[in-house]
Amino acid sequence: QENQTTISEFILLGLSNDAEQQNVLFVVFLGMYLVTMVGNGLIILAIGLDSYLHTPMYLFLANLSFADISSISTSVPKMLIDIHTESHSISYESCIKQMYFSTMFVVIDNFLLGVMAYDRFVAICHPLNYTTIMQPKICALLTVIPWVLSNVVALTHTLLLIQLIFCDSNILPHFFCDLAPLLKLSCSDTVVNEFVLFVIGLSVITFPFALILFSYIHIVSAVLRISTTEGKWKAFSTCGSHLTVVLLFYGTIVGVYFLPSSTHPDDTDKIGAVLFTVVTPMMNPFIYSLRNKDMKCALRKLINRKRFLPS
Repeated sequence: QENQTTISEFILLGLSNDAEQQNVLFVVFLGMYLVTMVGNGLIILAIGLDSYLHTPMYLFLANLSFADISSISTSVPKMLIDIHTESHSISYESCIKQMYFSTMFVVIDNFLLGVMAYDRFVAICHPLNYTTIMQPKICALLTVIPWVLSNVVALTHTLLLIQLIFCDSNILPHFFCDLAPLLKLSCSDTVVNEFVLFVIGLSVITFPFALILFSYIHIVSAVLRISTTEGKWKAFSTCGSHLTVVLLFYGTIVGVYFLPSSTHPDDTDKIGAVLFTVVTPMMNPFIYSLRNKDMKCALRKLINRKRFLPS
């Protein structure tokens, strides 16, 4: 114990050490960040200003957009600053906070994907009872519960993490303070942390994924009963887009957090983290909204309203 030192900061190695690649990464991630902020921001504004979109489906979509903005904002701005200033240090306290919020928003995305799938199930399979089932109180619960549970999950991991000792090594081979690489860096016994990560993570993943699977089995069954080919193709196209994001989201999380660390290098962790913290939030506005006629109409109204406002 006497030879152990408590570190006050971590060094984030980022995605690359090459100077030329750093410049490319800065431009690429700045562009992705701006696209994500503008796309999701427009969705929130359009839904908030258009009374026609004040329905459960768009309420969940607005929450997803807000979670995506928050998720990407926990990691990318810090990475861009590090590249620009060539300073890759982050204090211990800031690192813990970043880990907390990044975990929280990933979990929120996970729950909201399940909630949105359930909403579509009710709308397609029980259209006549939709307003009865999706009452305001139920919608409020389906909105609040993901935020509460995600905070509980993030707080649990944070409280366990701050019990660990970090000795001489403070070099984190990642572009933000993620839970998995922090556990690898600790010189304490992380068996409890890894067990809790696996158990809670498996529970958090399983229930929403089971809800998505249940919903889409019934949605596909209902779509197959549609008489027109055009109607079937339109429904399957929408489902395919949603399922693409679901597979991308769950596939990367399982690969990063649930496979043994010895089976994949650190680069795999970083690539997976980029996919579900940067790429997925950027794609969501296009997949969930811009293919939707009502959303397109609301966005056009919003843009026209801004265009004709007096300067």
